[in-house]
Amino acid sequence: MSDELALTEAEQTAGIIRCDACPVLCRIRPGRAGACDRYANEGGKLVRLDPLVLLAKPDLARVAFVEGSSSWPGELGPNVLGRGEGAFVTGIGATTTYPDYKPAPFIVSSRHEGVDMVTVVTEGIFSYCGVKVKIDTDRYIGPEQAPVRVKGEAVGHVTTAEYGSQMLSLGGVHHLTGGSKKEGVVTCDALLALCNREAVELAIDGGSTVVVQSGQPPVVNGQREQRMRVGCGSAAIGMFAPQWKDHVDEVIVVDDHITGVLTEHQGGRFLDMKPAGIRVRGRKSTPGRYFQVAEPGLGWGGTHISNPLEIIEKIDPRQAWAGLRLLMVSTTGEHSAWFELDRELKPQPREMPLAVRLVVERIAENCEPALCTVLFMAGAGGSLRAGVTENPVRLTRSVRQTLTKVTLGGVPAYVWPGGGITLMVDVAGMPEKSFGYVPTPALVAPIEFTLRADDYAALGGYASRAVTLEDVLRGQRVRIGDSS
Repeated sequence: MSDELALTEAEQTAGIIRCDACPVLCRIRPGRAGACDRYANEGGKLVRLDPLVLLAKPDLARVAFVEGSSSWPGELGPNVLGRGEGAFVTGIGATTTYPDYKPAPFIVSSRHEGVDMVTVVTEGIFSYCGVKVKIDTDRYIGPEQAPVRVKGEAVGHVTTAEYGSQMLSLGGVHHLTGGSKKEGVVTCDALLALCNREAVELAIDGGSTVVVQSGQPPVVNGQREQRMRVGCGSAAIGMFAPQWKDHVDEVIVVDDHITGVLTEHQGGRFLDMKPAGIRVRGRKSTPGRYFQVAEPGLGWGGTHISNPLEIIEKIDPRQAWAGLRLLMVSTTGEHSAWFELDRELKPQPREMPLAVRLVVERIAENCEPALCTVLFMAGAGGSLRAGVTENPVRLTRSVRQTLTKVTLGGVPAYVWPGGGITLMVDVAGMPEKSFGYVPTPALVAPIEFTLRADDYAALGGYASRAVTLEDVLRGQRVRIGDSS
């Protein structure tokens, strides 16, 4: 150890030890934890505070309870697992070897359906990471590219909306390390909370405040979202046109993106419906499909309107008639109104017929529950790969050739095509509290590489360091994970 990193004589006398789990290199006093609350000084030894997490098959959990007592604490030992068959060692609680000048903490050998396998297990420190957030809502949350803030600090931006969902891109190395110290700390805290399935309030410049939590409905400006739209206005026309025939003369499905008009739409023409002569505002795309009928907002169909009649530009007396029955409905069925034209061809509100109400309710029934999805995204590069093999590029090639399976906390990751190991995983399926942090700032995430033993030897892995699961259990405190 260099003179700069060496402990002073007084520190050594006081029992202080140095943690080398990350670049912060904490000096930890006896009985205290480091800055990340993951490592502590226990009797002069550096210990990992959290247990190593195993994922178990259902029958494994059942055996544990059968052989244990009703107060079984959730920890496993070799007597329960036997040879450890059916259990998977995750990187949660495995400790890290950053920078990876030494092999990963656990290289576990196992046998699966007669094939010798190896799983390399570690906790990676990710400065190059972020989350992609999918928010199921029609409501306007803010313009694309608008900064997303937490506690006033920019932590990401709004990205392109997708079908029925608003999308955010949060984190990334520029927010973690490229701005002020406060920006990096706030970004790291927000990412950690989101990845651990906690609620975070986000404020969008020029838009809304949104409370996001993995697996929970979004809360937009204090309003809890209930439904994800069934489709755009045109799609709703296509799905429900046959059910409206004979009960309505015109249907307008209000949508911020594509508003649908039944009698102009191909669906209405297929049903030989008579043109109603009601023209809506906006830019006509194809028959029965209109863009930009209103500004985006928190009202009907993700527009700013609260009165649906505002989007009607004119009613053509050559086609419309007194008594014409008009349904206006949003893409979720949350908003709906029934009108009939009077003698002056002005829409007058009337009580909605039961047959029409049932179709509106069916729109709502076909809307899935609105949820937030949080995908952790990171680059498993740099020295992390050196903990797997002495020649890191071989691991990259093995992953690309699908010889090596990448998981995070036991959950399969999607690996992006192209160079490097750029991965993405849904945090909803990972065990509770899978993520940690280091105050560099960076996130700490479990990662496992699983491949055949002969393939591992071929890529120059540390095959001589492989141990059995029974060996791991003998020397470690473990618990069964609660992956979803």
